[in-house]
Amino acid sequence: MIVLKRYILNDYITDDVRMVNPMMEINGFKVRPGFFDLNGALEFSCGVNFTVHTSNGTSCELLLFHPGEEEPYAIIPFPESYKIGDVYSMIVYDLKSEDFEYAYRVDGPYDEQKGLLFDKTKVLLDPYAQAVAGQEVWGHKRTRTYHARVVRDSFDWGVQPQSSREMSDLIIYELHVRGFTNHSSSGVKHPGTFAGLKEKIPYLKELGINAVELMPIFEFDEMINAREVDGKQLVEYWGYNTVGFFSPNASYAAAEEVNNEGTELKELIRELHENGIEVILDVVFNHTAEGNEQGPFFSFKGFDNNIYYLLTPEGHYYNFSGCGNSLNCNHPVVQQMILECLRHWTVHYRVDGFRFDLASILGRDEDGMPMNNPPLLRSQAYDPLLRNVKLIAEAWDAGGLYQVGNFPASKRWAEWNGQYRDTMRGYLKGDFWEANSAAWRICGSGDLYGGYYSEGNNNYAGYNSCINFLTCHDGFTLYDLYSYNNKHNEANGWDNTDGANDNRSWNCGMEGDTNDPEVLKLRYRMIRNACAILMCSRGTPMFFSGDEFGNTKFGNNNSYCQDNEISWIDWSLLKKNKELFEFFKFMIAYRKKHPVIRKKLDNAVCGMEGMHAHDVNADRMEVSQNAKTLAVSFAGYDRKKCKDDLVYVAVNAYWEEVRITLPNLANHGAWYLSVDTYGDENGKYCYEEGEEIRIDHEYVMKPRSIVVFTGRQVLR
Repeated sequence: MIVLKRYILNDYITDDVRMVNPMMEINGFKVRPGFFDLNGALEFSCGVNFTVHTSNGTSCELLLFHPGEEEPYAIIPFPESYKIGDVYSMIVYDLKSEDFEYAYRVDGPYDEQKGLLFDKTKVLLDPYAQAVAGQEVWGHKRTRTYHARVVRDSFDWGVQPQSSREMSDLIIYELHVRGFTNHSSSGVKHPGTFAGLKEKIPYLKELGINAVELMPIFEFDEMINAREVDGKQLVEYWGYNTVGFFSPNASYAAAEEVNNEGTELKELIRELHENGIEVILDVVFNHTAEGNEQGPFFSFKGFDNNIYYLLTPEGHYYNFSGCGNSLNCNHPVVQQMILECLRHWTVHYRVDGFRFDLASILGRDEDGMPMNNPPLLRSQAYDPLLRNVKLIAEAWDAGGLYQVGNFPASKRWAEWNGQYRDTMRGYLKGDFWEANSAAWRICGSGDLYGGYYSEGNNNYAGYNSCINFLTCHDGFTLYDLYSYNNKHNEANGWDNTDGANDNRSWNCGMEGDTNDPEVLKLRYRMIRNACAILMCSRGTPMFFSGDEFGNTKFGNNNSYCQDNEISWIDWSLLKKNKELFEFFKFMIAYRKKHPVIRKKLDNAVCGMEGMHAHDVNADRMEVSQNAKTLAVSFAGYDRKKCKDDLVYVAVNAYWEEVRITLPNLANHGAWYLSVDTYGDENGKYCYEEGEEIRIDHEYVMKPRSIVVFTGRQVLR
């Protein structure tokens, strides 16, 4: 008999074993039935508990390996009596986590048409593994099977409450952990790592963002599809090919963390939190690195291929991900794994939110059809541990399911607003027919999300469900958006056939790099325009790291395989384009100062309508078709400051000057110029409070520019 007391201390489990009586011996190891409700492997003072499940497998073996070795030094079959339902569980005594790695073998029927691929010779990685062995060195080609390690979690978070920020209060900064600091110009001691990113926290704080969205940090194998093009090695750099959902990418750690994996990531998250920055993980639950019939076989295929993956009636893989397979997310077994995974990262890593890659797959049934109320999405929305966690959907998939504006959200999910990206890219470069749609996007996309004038719906109005962006990892950088008419993906080795063709970009008169001062002047003005409108749009703004100082990918809009200067951020551009960086800083700070941009406030005392859009004439209550210039006003009463919060934003997408009128302000109110992206005769683009220029009723906007006015009461 074993008596176990479990204490929750700083979110890790310790045990006090009073009596230990193994029940039997198998191949020289003392064992007894384990804790069936503890998935994965967990170390106690007496040994290690192993729990794994298979619905269609007929037997299961635990394999133990000396660290770094391929042949197991021990094989321990699970006795049939150590099984409840589909779950095998066993405590193996006298094991120490630092001494071994582990994996499984599962036997069962083989019938390809039914999707049953059991093979008792295959070494299988634990789907719940918290660390994957042999992944510590980036770019190291695996020559052996995947093994897991048992992780000791003794990290002390202290008392660190969850963030209470609303989604609309976030300014999200998307970054790639390796690419953010791996360039020689980064100046960090630990380039390309969690520690390197931690060194950049003062920079992030100065910029003013309050949330980082980390591209995939789940364990992935960048070398799975490695190839050579023109003498350069190309790898799965982005990380959208998950090997282990519960494991942090070991190669992103600067320090050796054997059996303590995740410590460096936790230290990073803790310090980000201490500096007021939330952490959102980009998670990939739509597919795995096992790919299709020709892909590797290392985990899910061997445990229950027909449960974990969406299969055709012939037993082939549905490919709604574009990556070979699609997870069967709404099967109860897979649903449970995903929920446990999200809880794991929420509890043990204190993650603030998740962005779900190709999230529409999460709403498909076992036949691949979209569901009206997918149980997985509903469970995530209402799970008690995930109650305050941000949930963000990339509301489409590679199978053509596009759900922007109608993702099954249970009033809990936000969405990447692809329509904001497309519309605003087009309008800013002169697609005037997008004018009416552009007005909707600036106003929070009420045509998609509702809540335009919604009362009592603040938790699910456009400003809390809509993630606005013009750039992200997938596509052009902001600098490239105004430097290239066409993609230039030749370095990817697919004859420039990969990547999106419809980028709604504009090279400003010259393709690629140039020293032409007029072209460069226009490019940087267009970047300022993009930044200004993004920060002055209702919804949650997101931009890609490096955009704030003109980082380039040299026209590559699909850099998924480029682990080199194409993808790495060139920090020397920060010094070169310091003025652009300062503009981003100003616009971020301006958005923070004005809650009326972010959300509906109480009615303004001055009598202005809460939000309205029009063309050059503020008295008109509509945006005409093909309007070359449009404006949006935000008005409300700020209870914290006990005064009206008034912001007026005008966009001149035309190549000539335009005269605009501003709304009349009652009660001795006046408008003050805060931003003009064209700049004055001294090259000044923004004005701090107290430096602003008072504007009386009319203003002449320069070509292709954006102006932002702040309304204030004039003291007499």
